[in-house]
Amino acid sequence: MRDVTIAMVQFHPQLGAVNDNLDRMGKMIQQICATQRVNLIVFPELATTGYENGVNFTDLAEQLPGLTSNYLGKLASDFHTWIATGLVVKHKVESVIYNSAILIGPDGEVAGEYRKVHLKGEEKMAFRPGMKFPVFETDFGNVGMLLGWDLAFPEAARALALDGAELIIAPANWEAPNVDEWKTYLLARAYENAVFIGGANRIGSEYTYSFFGETLVLGPRGELYGQVPRDEENDLPQEGWAFGKIDLDAVKKYREELQLFQARQPGAYRTIVKQY
Repeated sequence: MRDVTIAMVQFHPQLGAVNDNLDRMGKMIQQICATQRVNLIVFPELATTGYENGVNFTDLAEQLPGLTSNYLGKLASDFHTWIATGLVVKHKVESVIYNSAILIGPDGEVAGEYRKVHLKGEEKMAFRPGMKFPVFETDFGNVGMLLGWDLAFPEAARALALDGAELIIAPANWEAPNVDEWKTYLLARAYENAVFIGGANRIGSEYTYSFFGETLVLGPRGELYGQVPRDEENDLPQEGWAFGKIDLDAVKKYREELQLFQARQPGAYRTIVKQY
Protein backbone atom coordinates (compact mmCIF):
# COMPACT_ATOMS: atom_id res chain seq x y z
CA MET A 1 0.00 0.00 0.00
CA ARG A 2 1.09 3.55 -0.71
CA ASP A 3 -0.97 5.53 1.75
CA VAL A 4 -1.05 9.26 1.10
CA THR A 5 -2.92 12.02 2.93
CA ILE A 6 -3.88 15.15 1.02
CA ALA A 7 -5.65 18.29 2.22
CA MET A 8 -7.72 20.17 -0.37
CA VAL A 9 -8.34 23.71 0.88
CA GLN A 10 -11.57 25.65 0.30
CA PHE A 11 -10.54 29.29 0.50
CA HIS A 12 -11.98 32.80 0.03
CA PRO A 13 -9.22 34.99 -1.41
CA GLN A 14 -9.52 38.75 -1.04
CA LEU A 15 -9.37 40.52 -4.40
CA GLY A 16 -5.90 41.87 -5.14
CA ALA A 17 -4.65 41.43 -1.55
CA VAL A 18 -1.66 39.12 -2.05
CA ASN A 19 -0.03 39.67 1.35
CA ASP A 20 -3.28 39.23 3.27
CA ASN A 21 -4.13 36.08 1.32
CA LEU A 22 -0.70 34.59 1.93
CA ASP A 23 -0.98 35.33 5.64
CA ARG A 24 -4.31 33.50 5.83
CA MET A 25 -3.00 30.61 3.72
CA GLY A 26 -0.04 30.29 6.08
CA LYS A 27 -2.32 30.08 9.10
CA MET A 28 -4.41 27.40 7.42
CA ILE A 29 -1.29 25.38 6.63
CA GLN A 30 -0.23 25.58 10.26
CA GLN A 31 -3.68 24.43 11.40
CA ILE A 32 -3.73 21.55 8.93
CA CYS A 33 -0.27 20.32 9.89
CA ALA A 34 -1.09 20.63 13.60
CA THR A 35 -4.05 18.30 13.03
CA GLN A 36 -2.19 15.45 11.32
CA ARG A 37 0.68 14.55 9.03
CA VAL A 38 -0.13 15.40 5.41
CA ASN A 39 1.78 14.69 2.21
CA LEU A 40 0.19 17.44 0.12
CA ILE A 41 -1.82 20.63 0.70
CA VAL A 42 -3.67 22.19 -2.26
CA PHE A 43 -5.14 25.70 -2.51
CA PRO A 44 -7.53 26.96 -5.23
CA GLU A 45 -6.80 28.63 -8.56
CA LEU A 46 -5.58 32.26 -8.26
CA ALA A 47 -5.59 31.84 -4.48
CA THR A 48 -3.21 34.74 -3.89
CA THR A 49 -5.06 37.33 -6.00
CA GLY A 50 -8.72 36.47 -6.50
CA TYR A 51 -10.34 36.23 -9.93
CA GLU A 52 -11.71 39.54 -11.27
CA ASN A 53 -8.57 41.67 -11.37
CA GLY A 54 -8.62 42.49 -15.08
CA VAL A 55 -5.60 44.54 -16.21
CA ASN A 56 -4.34 44.59 -12.60
CA PHE A 57 -3.21 40.99 -13.03
CA THR A 58 -0.07 42.36 -14.70
CA ASP A 59 0.87 44.20 -11.50
CA LEU A 60 0.02 41.19 -9.34
CA ALA A 61 2.07 38.71 -11.37
CA GLU A 62 5.13 37.17 -9.70
CA GLN A 63 8.34 35.64 -10.90
CA LEU A 64 9.56 32.22 -9.79
CA PRO A 65 11.06 32.11 -7.29
CA GLY A 66 9.24 35.03 -5.73
CA LEU A 67 7.11 36.21 -2.84
CA THR A 68 4.56 33.38 -2.87
CA SER A 69 6.95 30.52 -3.60
CA ASN A 70 9.42 31.72 -0.96
CA TYR A 71 6.74 32.16 1.70
CA LEU A 72 5.04 28.82 1.05
CA GLY A 73 8.42 27.14 0.53
CA LYS A 74 9.42 28.01 4.10
CA LEU A 75 6.21 26.43 5.41
CA ALA A 76 6.63 23.36 3.20
CA SER A 77 10.12 22.91 4.62
CA ASP A 78 9.04 23.53 8.22
CA PHE A 79 6.26 20.93 8.03
CA HIS A 80 7.97 18.62 5.50
CA THR A 81 5.02 18.59 3.13
CA TRP A 82 4.22 19.41 -0.50
CA ILE A 83 2.14 22.52 -1.23
CA ALA A 84 0.32 23.48 -4.43
CA THR A 85 -1.42 26.75 -5.17
CA GLY A 86 -2.72 28.83 -8.01
CA LEU A 87 -1.17 32.24 -8.73
CA VAL A 88 -0.27 34.61 -11.56
CA VAL A 89 3.24 34.08 -12.92
CA LYS A 90 5.35 36.27 -15.19
CA HIS A 91 8.59 35.34 -16.88
CA LYS A 92 11.10 37.20 -19.03
CA VAL A 93 8.62 39.56 -20.70
CA GLU A 94 6.73 41.59 -18.10
CA SER A 95 3.55 41.78 -20.18
CA VAL A 96 3.34 38.00 -20.69
CA ILE A 97 1.61 36.41 -17.72
CA TYR A 98 0.12 32.99 -17.01
CA ASN A 99 -2.68 31.64 -14.86
CA SER A 100 -0.44 29.07 -13.20
CA ALA A 101 -0.23 26.53 -10.44
CA ILE A 102 3.02 25.71 -8.69
CA LEU A 103 4.07 22.63 -6.75
CA ILE A 104 6.52 23.22 -3.90
CA GLY A 105 8.48 20.37 -2.36
CA PRO A 106 9.43 19.63 1.26
CA ASP A 107 12.84 21.13 0.51
CA GLY A 108 11.12 24.49 0.07
CA GLU A 109 11.90 24.69 -3.66
CA VAL A 110 9.49 24.98 -6.59
CA ALA A 111 9.31 21.47 -8.06
CA GLY A 112 7.22 22.51 -11.04
CA GLU A 113 4.80 24.94 -12.65
CA TYR A 114 1.69 24.23 -14.69
CA ARG A 115 0.27 26.96 -16.97
CA LYS A 116 -3.47 26.78 -17.61
CA VAL A 117 -4.09 25.61 -21.16
CA HIS A 118 -7.84 26.22 -21.51
CA LEU A 119 -8.60 29.87 -20.75
CA LYS A 120 -12.24 30.81 -20.31
CA GLY A 121 -13.94 34.07 -21.25
CA GLU A 122 -12.10 37.17 -20.04
CA GLU A 123 -9.11 35.07 -18.93
CA LYS A 124 -8.06 35.15 -22.58
CA MET A 125 -7.59 38.92 -22.36
CA ALA A 126 -5.29 38.69 -19.33
CA PHE A 127 -3.27 35.50 -19.73
CA ARG A 128 -1.30 33.59 -22.32
CA PRO A 129 -2.31 29.90 -22.49
CA GLY A 130 0.04 27.10 -21.55
CA MET A 131 1.02 24.43 -24.05
CA LYS A 132 1.58 21.19 -22.14
CA PHE A 133 0.48 18.98 -19.27
CA PRO A 134 3.50 18.05 -17.15
CA VAL A 135 3.50 15.25 -14.58
CA PHE A 136 5.57 15.82 -11.46
CA GLU A 137 7.37 13.09 -9.55
CA THR A 138 7.08 13.38 -5.78
CA ASP A 139 8.25 11.19 -2.93
CA PHE A 140 4.76 9.68 -2.68
CA GLY A 141 3.72 9.34 -6.33
CA ASN A 142 3.16 11.04 -9.68
CA VAL A 143 1.03 14.18 -9.63
CA GLY A 144 -0.64 16.06 -12.49
CA MET A 145 -2.25 19.48 -12.24
CA LEU A 146 -5.19 21.06 -14.03
CA LEU A 147 -6.74 24.47 -13.44
CA GLY A 148 -10.46 25.13 -13.39
CA TRP A 149 -11.97 24.87 -16.88
CA ASP A 150 -9.25 22.40 -17.96
CA LEU A 151 -11.50 19.78 -16.35
CA ALA A 152 -14.06 20.26 -19.13
CA PHE A 153 -11.63 18.78 -21.66
CA PRO A 154 -11.16 15.02 -21.26
CA GLU A 155 -8.00 15.12 -23.37
CA ALA A 156 -6.21 17.07 -20.62
CA ALA A 157 -6.75 14.53 -17.85
CA ARG A 158 -6.13 11.64 -20.27
CA ALA A 159 -2.78 13.15 -21.30
CA LEU A 160 -1.74 13.33 -17.64
CA ALA A 161 -2.89 9.77 -16.97
CA LEU A 162 -1.06 8.38 -20.02
CA ASP A 163 2.11 10.11 -18.79
CA GLY A 164 1.82 8.36 -15.45
CA ALA A 165 -0.23 10.64 -13.18
CA GLU A 166 -1.76 8.72 -10.28
CA LEU A 167 -3.25 11.79 -8.63
CA ILE A 168 -4.65 14.82 -10.46
CA ILE A 169 -5.18 17.98 -8.45
CA ALA A 170 -7.48 20.66 -9.81
CA PRO A 171 -7.33 24.09 -8.14
CA ALA A 172 -10.38 25.96 -9.44
CA ASN A 173 -12.51 29.10 -9.55
CA TRP A 174 -15.70 27.30 -10.64
CA GLU A 175 -18.60 29.73 -10.50
CA ALA A 176 -22.21 29.43 -9.37
CA PRO A 177 -24.65 28.03 -10.28
CA ASN A 178 -22.68 25.27 -12.03
CA VAL A 179 -22.32 22.85 -9.13
CA ASP A 180 -23.55 19.79 -11.04
CA GLU A 181 -21.16 20.55 -13.90
CA TRP A 182 -18.18 20.74 -11.51
CA LYS A 183 -19.02 17.47 -9.78
CA THR A 184 -19.76 15.67 -13.05
CA TYR A 185 -16.44 16.62 -14.62
CA LEU A 186 -14.50 15.53 -11.55
CA LEU A 187 -16.30 12.19 -11.45
CA ALA A 188 -15.90 11.61 -15.18
CA ARG A 189 -12.18 12.37 -15.18
CA ALA A 190 -11.66 9.99 -12.24
CA TYR A 191 -13.66 7.14 -13.84
CA GLU A 192 -12.20 7.62 -17.33
CA ASN A 193 -8.61 7.38 -16.16
CA ALA A 194 -8.84 5.25 -12.99
CA VAL A 195 -7.11 8.08 -11.16
CA PHE A 196 -7.49 9.92 -7.86
CA ILE A 197 -8.73 13.51 -8.27
CA GLY A 198 -8.80 16.35 -5.78
CA GLY A 199 -10.77 19.47 -6.68
CA ALA A 200 -10.06 22.59 -4.60
CA ASN A 201 -12.68 25.19 -5.49
CA ARG A 202 -12.83 28.64 -3.92
CA ILE A 203 -15.81 30.36 -2.25
CA GLY A 204 -16.95 33.99 -1.94
CA SER A 205 -18.19 36.65 -4.35
CA GLU A 206 -16.54 39.33 -6.48
CA TYR A 207 -17.97 41.88 -8.93
CA THR A 208 -19.91 39.52 -11.20
CA TYR A 209 -19.12 35.99 -10.01
CA SER A 210 -19.91 33.91 -6.94
CA PHE A 211 -18.14 30.65 -6.14
CA PHE A 212 -19.68 27.65 -4.38
CA GLY A 213 -16.80 25.54 -3.09
CA GLU A 214 -17.76 21.85 -3.09
CA THR A 215 -14.11 20.95 -2.59
CA LEU A 216 -13.64 17.18 -2.56
CA VAL A 217 -11.39 14.17 -3.09
CA LEU A 218 -12.50 11.30 -5.35
CA GLY A 219 -11.09 7.85 -5.99
CA PRO A 220 -10.54 5.89 -9.25
CA ARG A 221 -14.07 4.47 -9.11
CA GLY A 222 -15.74 7.69 -8.00
CA GLU A 223 -15.42 6.97 -4.29
CA LEU A 224 -15.77 10.04 -2.06
CA TYR A 225 -12.72 10.27 0.20
CA GLY A 226 -13.20 13.74 1.57
CA GLN A 227 -15.34 16.87 1.26
CA VAL A 228 -15.52 20.27 2.94
CA PRO A 229 -18.85 20.39 4.80
CA ARG A 230 -21.27 23.28 4.44
CA ASP A 231 -22.17 25.67 7.23
CA GLU A 232 -25.32 23.83 8.29
CA GLU A 233 -26.79 26.72 10.26
CA ASN A 234 -26.79 29.08 7.25
CA ASP A 235 -26.60 26.45 4.48
CA LEU A 236 -23.59 28.21 2.95
CA PRO A 237 -20.16 27.03 1.81
CA GLN A 238 -17.42 27.74 4.31
CA GLU A 239 -13.66 27.91 4.43
CA GLY A 240 -11.97 24.70 5.48
CA TRP A 241 -10.24 21.67 4.04
CA ALA A 242 -11.07 18.15 2.96
CA PHE A 243 -8.67 15.43 4.09
CA GLY A 244 -8.31 12.52 1.72
CA LYS A 245 -6.52 9.38 2.90
CA ILE A 246 -5.83 7.45 -0.28
CA ASP A 247 -3.86 4.42 -1.44
CA LEU A 248 -2.17 5.21 -4.76
CA ASP A 249 -1.66 1.49 -5.45
CA ALA A 250 -5.39 1.40 -6.26
CA VAL A 251 -4.62 3.23 -9.52
CA LYS A 252 -2.55 0.35 -10.91
CA LYS A 253 -5.06 -2.18 -9.62
CA TYR A 254 -8.05 -0.63 -11.39
CA ARG A 255 -6.19 0.17 -14.59
CA GLU A 256 -5.11 -3.46 -14.91
CA GLU A 257 -8.57 -4.70 -13.99
CA LEU A 258 -10.48 -2.39 -16.36
CA GLN A 259 -7.95 -2.39 -19.23
CA LEU A 260 -8.79 1.27 -19.87
CA PHE A 261 -5.53 2.12 -21.58
CA GLN A 262 -4.86 -1.22 -23.26
CA ALA A 263 -8.26 -1.11 -24.99
CA ARG A 264 -7.70 2.34 -26.46
CA GLN A 265 -7.68 2.68 -30.27
CA PRO A 266 -5.66 5.86 -30.98
CA GLY A 267 -5.80 5.31 -34.73
CA ALA A 268 -9.54 5.90 -34.61
CA TYR A 269 -9.23 9.19 -32.75
CA ARG A 270 -7.61 11.36 -35.43
CA THR A 271 -10.44 13.89 -35.43
CA ILE A 272 -9.72 14.76 -31.80
CA VAL A 273 -6.44 16.47 -32.58
CA LYS A 274 -7.74 18.48 -35.55
CA GLN A 275 -8.27 22.20 -35.05
CA TYR A 276 -12.02 22.91 -34.94
